[in-house]
Amino acid sequence: MVSSVTRQWISIPSELIGSIPRTSELLEARIRYESDLITIEDLHKIEKKAVEQTVIELDQLTGSMVLTDGEQTKPSFLTYPIYDLVFERYTFDEQCFQIKFTDVAKRLTNKPVKQAVITASALSMVYAPHLLNSGHIDNYSHEEFLKDLTDECERDIRLCLEYGAHVVQLDFTEARLSLKVDPSGRLLKDFIAINNRVLDRFNANEQKKIGVHVCPGGDLDCCHSSDIDYTLMLPDLFQLNLTNFYLQLSSEKNRIKVLKCIQKHMKPNHRIFVGVIDPINPTIESAEMIRDQILEAAQFIPVEQLGTTDDCGFSPFADDISTSKAVCYEKIKARIQGTKMAEQILNTQ
Repeated sequence: MVSSVTRQWISIPSELIGSIPRTSELLEARIRYESDLITIEDLHKIEKKAVEQTVIELDQLTGSMVLTDGEQTKPSFLTYPIYDLVFERYTFDEQCFQIKFTDVAKRLTNKPVKQAVITASALSMVYAPHLLNSGHIDNYSHEEFLKDLTDECERDIRLCLEYGAHVVQLDFTEARLSLKVDPSGRLLKDFIAINNRVLDRFNANEQKKIGVHVCPGGDLDCCHSSDIDYTLMLPDLFQLNLTNFYLQLSSEKNRIKVLKCIQKHMKPNHRIFVGVIDPINPTIESAEMIRDQILEAAQFIPVEQLGTTDDCGFSPFADDISTSKAVCYEKIKARIQGTKMAEQILNTQ
């Protein structure tokens, strides 16, 4: 009697990074708000409408199984926590550095919703006397600032998880850039330590729902650190105490070199989402191109630890309209289709 063993099917998850081009109505409304022509309440109404439109479009036009709010409510992925500080009408109070999200996107769909947030290390540069030679704030030490920052960044992540976020992604674009500023790598290690101060407050199960995204920048189709060797950053990156890594790869000149480095330094509990879409390139990738990139990555990353994503968000700053929504959605659709094609091959070979 011959017994047969049925191999368990291994799914390859696919997620976008976060940002989607803002609607023209929202872009105009933000300008009008910043010019004191409309109230914050008026802006919030238009933001809510833009979130609703984006969630519906991602769901119906791309086939995405994990959605985002497209970061429609953010002026940028980087500055949203301190956005109001630029206005003279802002007053400091106990809410000054608190970062809050609503569950608008979650209420619009039954699909999982992902939320991107900025890293503590990026915000740490707001008060970095050792870097900027700017001196200290009276009666407020740098260490006190880091403690407050850690508290609020922890709150940021916890609120997202409490609202039911499928995963919370830390945007860590300064990781690769730090090696341009400080080739010794000391600044990068400082950034890793600052972020781990936050991550260490979460238990192992919570860390499974936290991820990090790195790229060399992508605002207005420009990169700030693509000339820096990726493999110099990755070993330190994998010291972050989280599970999901969203890694720019499609636009990398030497993908094999990067994949070998990932293979060497990734840990058994890591999920590696490789970038298979280049948001900066206006050409829409074919599903077959994406399939082949995934099959290439699978030579170095176990299929059960593999996922796919885009190299970067499609509109990191609100005024970035270099990529149209139509192109954006076609690229995402191709990623979904190409991932399914590769998944089929890898499960049947």
